[in-house]
Amino acid sequence: MASPTETRIQEITELLRPYIPPIVERINVNEFTTVEFIEAMQLDPETREVYENAISRWIEPGEFRAKTVIHGQVIPLLLRQTGMVEWAGFAHGEEDQYAVPAWWRKLEQYQVTDD
Repeated sequence: MASPTETRIQEITELLRPYIPPIVERINVNEFTTVEFIEAMQLDPETREVYENAISRWIEPGEFRAKTVIHGQVIPLLLRQTGMVEWAGFAHGEEDQYAVPAWWRKLEQYQVTDD
């Protein structure tokens, strides 16, 4: 049986899942950080609302804790599961107050071309 924390992470993951691939498609660079991805999420009112809803659903009090889980666990998991990107390493020198900063690289068939 899943713990309340695991159950909530699963719920938040499913809430955000449909919004991740369209954002990856829209990003017009081949590599981006998790922070840049989250910033891209804020550009669309519907996605921003779902992101804020996910934060409000976290079971522990405080926005910081919710963002730590969402930025550090949920979004990286969902990015991997799209099959559109791969983890490209730690983003040394990049600021991320909620998680270890990471780079993501679009897989070849999703990369931006100059054509």
